[in-house]
Amino acid sequence: MAGFINSVKKLGRKIAETGTVIETIKKKAAAKNKKIVLCEGEDPRVVQAAEEIAEDGIARIVLLGKREEIAARNPDVDLSKIEIVDPEASPKLEEYANLLYELRKSKGMTEEQAREQAKDATFFGALMLKSGDVDGLVSGACHSTANTLRPGLQIIKTAPGVKAVSSFNLMVGSNQYVEDGMLIFADCGLNPTYTAEGLAECAIATAKSAREIAGLDPRVAMLSFSTMGSAKHDLVTLVQEATKIAKELAPDLKLDGELQFDAALVPAVAALKAPASPVAGHANVLIFPDLQSGNIGYKIAERLGGFQAIGPICQGFAKPLNDLSRGCKPSDIVCAVAITALQAE
Repeated sequence: MAGFINSVKKLGRKIAETGTVIETIKKKAAAKNKKIVLCEGEDPRVVQAAEEIAEDGIARIVLLGKREEIAARNPDVDLSKIEIVDPEASPKLEEYANLLYELRKSKGMTEEQAREQAKDATFFGALMLKSGDVDGLVSGACHSTANTLRPGLQIIKTAPGVKAVSSFNLMVGSNQYVEDGMLIFADCGLNPTYTAEGLAECAIATAKSAREIAGLDPRVAMLSFSTMGSAKHDLVTLVQEATKIAKELAPDLKLDGELQFDAALVPAVAALKAPASPVAGHANVLIFPDLQSGNIGYKIAERLGGFQAIGPICQGFAKPLNDLSRGCKPSDIVCAVAITALQAE
């Protein structure tokens, strides 16, 4: 009985820590006082999140849309602390259209096409970010990932030295295998397939995000359906090669693989399958071998495991630009904005 009571107390502490994790991220963001643009003023969830962010001082918010329409759709929301910009009526529209034309004329874009494209809220937001008028962008609550990332790739582009943008999800929750109140899953929202080099780069970038955004000491597991050579397949070989490359590029990083999911998280399984691994049984950063497994995995954790899924959070853009899940809640948007603020220099 005493053991059961202790287990319940431990679980209670971890549940309490879950709230603390999110609150810590929000407080760190508030201290930075960054300006973030939310591109989807037509979505009530975004408007509700904008009100909370502005009220709590997490970030300064620019909400894109027509003020009259936003107010009419959201009569109970206080818009007084939110800057609302209508892209089509903005005095910056011509300036942004010229910027877009200069960036895309080599790809065949005309000046007229640039003027029309700049009126699109997500492109307008990306142009605000490119111009330095905001510090970060969040979109995707009611638009596809492609609609959010296309302006990012065309306008913001990748940071110096980064070959490809990747993404991670912050999975906030607790159970007996989650030591820090959260896990980091990658890549669950962006790249359908990876080369070994790309997967290694994603792992290293995600470890950096885990440290800087979530305050974790990253312990990275390269996931597979095999643990330390227990199965032979080209898919396993890919993860083995990625693990080798990542260790060469970041020799001080706690990273190991290939590991099955249970070997990565469960100490008893790790003791049987990977007893010599410094990561197995205690991983907090989980690198999935492809988008299909990553996307399925994070949705299972969210819908069946009760974890809050924040993201996908992009990494590798020259400036912070992040996508939302179309199934997101206002609380998810608030967290995404806080993380975007933390990504801004």
